[in-house]
Amino acid sequence: MPTTEELSAPKVPAARVTYRAALARDAADQTEVFYHAVMQGAASHYELSQRRAWANALPREASAWAVRHALYTTLVAVCDGRCVGFLELDVKEGRIETLYVWPSLTGRGIGTTLLIHAERMLLEQGVDRIEIEASLMLYDRLLRRGWENLGEQWVERSGESLQRYRMEKRLSAIET
Repeated sequence: MPTTEELSAPKVPAARVTYRAALARDAADQTEVFYHAVMQGAASHYELSQRRAWANALPREASAWAVRHALYTTLVAVCDGRCVGFLELDVKEGRIETLYVWPSLTGRGIGTTLLIHAERMLLEQGVDRIEIEASLMLYDRLLRRGWENLGEQWVERSGESLQRYRMEKRLSAIET
């Protein structure tokens, strides 16, 4: 039962997440989101040695992630001025390169919203499908969102084999 103090305390609105194109200053946060999403968020799906190999596949340096902004259209989810999730999109190929969300914020729709923005961008460019190589932690969520499993894959990272799935979704504009 709440105390009198708790009942009279002013209600603080939940932190609001906003979405935008990545800026160079987001790169340091992206580094940490990636690392922690792999090391903590994927803990129930991959062994520690697999997660270490995966986390080491991309540098833990902001400059490396900033360079990726030139390679991919990068969308970020921002909360309290910090990047808490991001998606890298190869628009020309219709492919999501990466999608990561801070582990304690998974299940709150951040990744889904990033996907919706990516799908909309592709539709605006005349692309009618989107693809991804999905980790085990993303696989079921994508199936529920209408993605099709095109087959299991195994990728090698620093001598470790990681299971993932090649997935695709047909895109169509919805009239509102």
